[in-house]
Amino acid sequence: MDLTLRLATAVLTASLLLPLRPAQAQLAGHGGPVRAIAVSIDGKTVLSGSFDTAAIRWSLATESAEQVLRFHSGAVNAAAFLGDGRMATAGADGQIAIWTPGRLQPDQVIEGHTGPIVGLAVSPDTSKLASASWDHTVRISSLSDGGTRVLQGHSQSVNGVAFAPDGKSLVSVGYDLTVWIWPLPGGSPEIVVMPAPLNAVAISPDGEIVTGAADGKLRMMTADGKENGEVVAGARPIVALAISQDGALIATGAIDGTVAIVDRRARSVMRTLAGLGAPVWSVAFLPDGATLLTGGADGKIRRWNALTGAAIGSNVLGTPADPLAAYVGDHGAEMFRACVACHTLSETEVQRAGPTLAGLFGRKIASLPGYRFTDALKAMDIVWTPETVSKLFEIGPNAYTPGTKMPEQRIGSAEDRRALTDFLARATSK
Repeated sequence: MDLTLRLATAVLTASLLLPLRPAQAQLAGHGGPVRAIAVSIDGKTVLSGSFDTAAIRWSLATESAEQVLRFHSGAVNAAAFLGDGRMATAGADGQIAIWTPGRLQPDQVIEGHTGPIVGLAVSPDTSKLASASWDHTVRISSLSDGGTRVLQGHSQSVNGVAFAPDGKSLVSVGYDLTVWIWPLPGGSPEIVVMPAPLNAVAISPDGEIVTGAADGKLRMMTADGKENGEVVAGARPIVALAISQDGALIATGAIDGTVAIVDRRARSVMRTLAGLGAPVWSVAFLPDGATLLTGGADGKIRRWNALTGAAIGSNVLGTPADPLAAYVGDHGAEMFRACVACHTLSETEVQRAGPTLAGLFGRKIASLPGYRFTDALKAMDIVWTPETVSKLFEIGPNAYTPGTKMPEQRIGSAEDRRALTDFLARATSK
């Protein structure tokens, strides 16, 4: 299974080079899932990043794209506004680009990570930029003198990073089930082991740390790492997390399209936004604390009233057809459901973030025509069979296919792995 998170360069390139017409409360222009959303301090501008390798700067006043930023060679997984009006984007290519609005090329490119970057955080004094990477490290880059500090300790992918409001610590979370609270400017970190892999972290204005996990739960802790409550946000992995500026609300985005609005102080789900269906990869509040933006697998950014749950403007919701509807009750199909976000089973379906799996078994890794694979995958001799796919999920993509951009995931049960490969044999040979 040629499993990466890199889009083919041809996906809707032409449409992104054309002027984008306003869309009422719906920002449409990306050619792939919206992986990151950042909001400017004044709430007038949005910066989004996508699996289509582009970032877009949007005006909320006109609800249209002001600039398409093209630099990264892979998915743009993280975005941030800096204190001086500039912007930062980072992605699967392991690079951070610093942009001035209106300029066609980055002012500066920060290198050093050896794996995809999936999270960015700006320090409260706006002097530093922290980045979280699947290379198991966190890096803190000075925006003034270019100096970099590398924080090492995570044993697996680092999926999120956030500065404390007072700037005295930095928090990172990872797939290794750990929260690291790094004192700044230096010192020994506090390490907290959690019950499930962690995909996201945010810190409230009063310093409470909130983590989003693969088991669908939010877990809260004090600034020094003491357990402080939890909320079941949904049944599927949380992949996006945001806290309103006043600290009252938490929004989560999940792999199954669920968006939960949580009352942070009451530790309860207020409501769930309906009708999204496909994965929601990014969420962000506007400064008013009531308006929520969500970034979906369909490449659109939608606006919501988080207090009422109502869609604002012309959000085109509907319920996308379930690509696995024909396999109801099939255990292998349920094992495959997490893969639907990135892979199709048929060449006739619109391509997603990863290559189609049509004709999978018997195909050499990284050999599918028309898709850009990493050099590391091209150099491997793996041929996809039920046995090699099973091995992929037994030991994990990072170990079996080093250099892949596929999210780290494993299937511990041999029975579950066999159900998956039996399903793929049936579904991809049509």
